Amino acid sequence: MTLASTAPPRLSVMVRLAAGRGVFRLTSQLMAVALAVVWGAESFGQFANAMGLCAWLLFVPTAAEKAALKVLPRMRFLTAHVARLVVRLAAVPVLALVAAFVVAVVASPHGTVTLYLVTAAWSAAGGLLMTVSGLHRLRGRPMLDAAAFGAMTAVVLAGTAVTWVTGWSPTAHLSLLLVGLLAVTGYSLAALPRDWVLGAGSDRRLLPALGRSTWLLGLSELLDVAALSTVYLVLALTGRTTDSGPMYLAVLVASMVGSLALYQLKLYQPATSARLRGTGGAGGRARTFRLLRTAERGGLAFAVIVAVLAAFPGTRAVLTAESYTVLGAILAVEVAVSTLVIYANFLLENTNSSVLTLTSAAAVVGLAATALIALAVVPWLGVAGGLTALVLAAAVKAGTLRRLLLRRHPELHP
Repeated sequence: MTLASTAPPRLSVMVRLAAGRGVFRLTSQLMAVALAVVWGAESFGQFANAMGLCAWLLFVPTAAEKAALKVLPRMRFLTAHVARLVVRLAAVPVLALVAAFVVAVVASPHGTVTLYLVTAAWSAAGGLLMTVSGLHRLRGRPMLDAAAFGAMTAVVLAGTAVTWVTGWSPTAHLSLLLVGLLAVTGYSLAALPRDWVLGAGSDRRLLPALGRSTWLLGLSELLDVAALSTVYLVLALTGRTTDSGPMYLAVLVASMVGSLALYQLKLYQPATSARLRGTGGAGGRARTFRLLRTAERGGLAFAVIVAVLAAFPGTRAVLTAESYTVLGAILAVEVAVSTLVIYANFLLENTNSSVLTLTSAAAVVGLAATALIALAVVPWLGVAGGLTALVLAAAVKAGTLRRLLLRRHPELHP
């Protein structure tokens, strides 16, 4: 029986793992820039809107990875049973979306629904590859993670080169990438221990408990990305679809930082889960409380600055001009506040299972806050308004989670 490893990878291995993911993310950014040149504003806007609206589907399969990284280090037995359930929970949504895309291609190869379905399948399949890679790290073979995303870098480069030369549509481009992604994922699955993929036994008895943990652990990230998708939805509903392109390019920077931060946390999650188990959770909750308070105060200061700028016509033009300097400044604040909230959420989730309802409730509030703030500011601030909504919603989420945590653990009161 193959057991899960709790030790974080060596520094040299972590550097190579981070480089593998980082190069993949950087290649994806370069792909977006190249495609903007090939397609023009209208087609790229449709592509960016589809990618933005479907981005949350990446976190449907990776919820199972989070559950595995937390649960398996705390188990001595049933490792293979849990791993099999993780693979199946991550694979089901991918298979469903791929099947729907195949039907859509046959019915309407160039339709808008087909574009959104291939985008959805691409996003979800990326999450499945991340989950399988996480299982490889747990079994002590982390370099298979780097190899998988190195192969995906080659797929993205090749697909982008083909589209650059041929001028393929967004649907055709993403279809090519999806085929490559499914092939890499299939090879990665085949490299897992056989008993981690195939078998039966007590799997069904474990499904309710693992399913609950997977749902609650994944819900927070899922709703955070769904909140980002609501900004694209507001852009589309208010007739600003062409602004989806600049918004997508701006968010690519933030998403790269956020993805690398999440990846680093996942590398340490098995060890963190073991360290924060039982009495160790008190220190994790105290640190979470401090991080959330800092994020909340940062968001409040940003809100005051935006309110002052928007109050006067002369300074309001600074926000509406969509200059790279202004967007970069807002983006920097968004990255800082969101990273604090991500780390606080990570620490809290790995203390015990009872707090998962708190993180989920805070994520729901954050989603609602993003939608309401975006509806208020995006119509007249455009891309700057979308980024502003993300900053303020992250601060609202931090404040909500801090208050819920204090209500559950009054000993945290400063």
